[in-house]
Amino acid sequence: MKTALIDVGGGYRAIYGAGIDDYCLKHGISFDHCYGISAGSANLASFVARQYRRSYKFYTDYSFRKEYASFYNFRKTGNYIDLDYVYGTLSNSDGEYPLDYDTFVKNPTDFTVVAADGNTGKPHYFAKSDMKRDNYGPCKASSSVPVVNHPYVIDGVPYFDGGIADPIPLRKAFEDGCDKVVIVLTHPKEWIRPQQKDEFPARILRRDYPNAARDLWYRARTYNSESTEARMWEKSGRVLILAPTNLFNLNTLKKDRVGLEKMYREGFTDARAIRAFLEK
Repeated sequence: MKTALIDVGGGYRAIYGAGIDDYCLKHGISFDHCYGISAGSANLASFVARQYRRSYKFYTDYSFRKEYASFYNFRKTGNYIDLDYVYGTLSNSDGEYPLDYDTFVKNPTDFTVVAADGNTGKPHYFAKSDMKRDNYGPCKASSSVPVVNHPYVIDGVPYFDGGIADPIPLRKAFEDGCDKVVIVLTHPKEWIRPQQKDEFPARILRRDYPNAARDLWYRARTYNSESTEARMWEKSGRVLILAPTNLFNLNTLKKDRVGLEKMYREGFTDARAIRAFLEK
């Protein structure tokens, strides 16, 4: 049986997934394949590198620095989140909290990062082999939030947040041969994404990236469809959905220390359901 873990990200709400990852690391639960989107790719990179509480440190400490994410950054560079700071200055071999790249590579768990191709709007699936020591471009590409960040360019191709193109890549996991899949959401399980949430940024994005803007405009439809499909598969026993019941005043770009701690703890607690699901 081949197992998979999908983390959909969600900015600061993604600390919920960090809690789930840490529970799994603490209790020896592993997966054959991990799929990360946006902040979920950062969570899972630390998970595959087997670095307990590393993601927690990023959310609860580093994220409060202006160099990490701030209007200061946006005014200076046009990027609200400084992806080079997060995935470079902090994460490189000489950084403050390096990714354990050797363990990451040696871990037999496969790793896929989902990004949106800025030219076509279609999903691009980066493989584990695309993650090089001190060059974590796929995570930067997947975490590049439209409008508040410029696209991240790899080999001449601009990329945006993977949630635009394939927010819950369950079909991809099935295509890759996965039999049982744990999906980590960062909204309540039954949440319906409203389209108006994406209309304004899609209008701005349309000036330079019309195809990506089209997919951003229909992001709600894509998310809601994939969420409905995931709930259907959950009834069949092939999928387990873990989702917070309370957002604790967090959203993609909004945080507070109390909310982050509560969301992390909820993820850590909810992860207790994973072992029984995998062993059925």
